[in-house]
Amino acid sequence: MASFDLKTIVKDKRFWAASFLIAWAAGLQGHMMWLQRQDSFKQKFGTIDEENQK
Repeated sequence: MASFDLKTIVKDKRFWAASFLIAWAAGLQGHMMWLQRQDSFKQKFGTIDEENQK
């Protein structure tokens, strides 16, 4: 098993780019799940605008 030096990993730009990409993708996935939950709530209960038009 190859030993690794933590200081070189922290200084590596590829490590930070990959970390940023993973965090961005996780945030995007969470946001999309939140939007889907909002849409299903609107389908189930409707919106205030729809109730005013009835």
